[in-house]
Amino acid sequence: MTAPGEGLLFDVSAPPTSVERLLLLADRSVQHNDMLDRLLRAGAPSGPHAHAASAHQLAAATRAALTAVTDERLCQSHDLSDAMARLQQLAFLSSAAADQQLPMARTLTALAPAAAMGCADTFAHEIRRRHGNSSDAPDHGLTATLRTALWEIACGNVVTTSALGRQYVHYRDERVLISTLRALEANGLAERVPTSAPSAYVGGPLQDRVRLTAAGTTALASTLSNPPARSAPGTYPAPAPTAASTAARSR
Repeated sequence: MTAPGEGLLFDVSAPPTSVERLLLLADRSVQHNDMLDRLLRAGAPSGPHAHAASAHQLAAATRAALTAVTDERLCQSHDLSDAMARLQQLAFLSSAAADQQLPMARTLTALAPAAAMGCADTFAHEIRRRHGNSSDAPDHGLTATLRTALWEIACGNVVTTSALGRQYVHYRDERVLISTLRALEANGLAERVPTSAPSAYVGGPLQDRVRLTAAGTTALASTLSNPPARSAPGTYPAPAPTAASTAARSR
């Protein structure tokens, strides 16, 4: 005879932390913007019907992230207040995008990924201040190069293409090499989603969006608990300086 409750135990994934929720929000924003860009490249009708559902979902995800941050009940600071205001703005802009035609809808959410990442950085910093030294944070063995690549991916700045049997990484702010991307993939921290990113030019082939896996999200979120380079929410805080400052591609 089976005792009450016996056999009902199973592994349950831990819910995302507040910082991880913000990283997931950035990813959701990237997916939304990619969808709008694909529609624009395809010359889809400019009415709001094609993207309204996605915009409403993005607004709901933003409000959920804002609630998670609020529930932490952190001591208020100027940086935290600014980050909270930025999340409220993102929720409003995402909701408003649902009623706009494609070009304006894309403009309203253009900065959402970077803004969500800036808020995640600020919020992680405030948590670290509240809990004191962050030396007990999980060590995922990330080098500065890998951490930079994860940040760039989370911001929606990395896509890949193939030509003549060779693979190329296209990035925007900080340099990401194909060898770095392969190292992240080998460790289960990043993945490529085929033909999910818009083409680089009208009529061109769709590109492969590089996204963080669940493990990559957790790893990057844990590094944000370390002292970050300070910047205003919504701006790009470069995790590690490199010589690259413009978009390029490498193999």
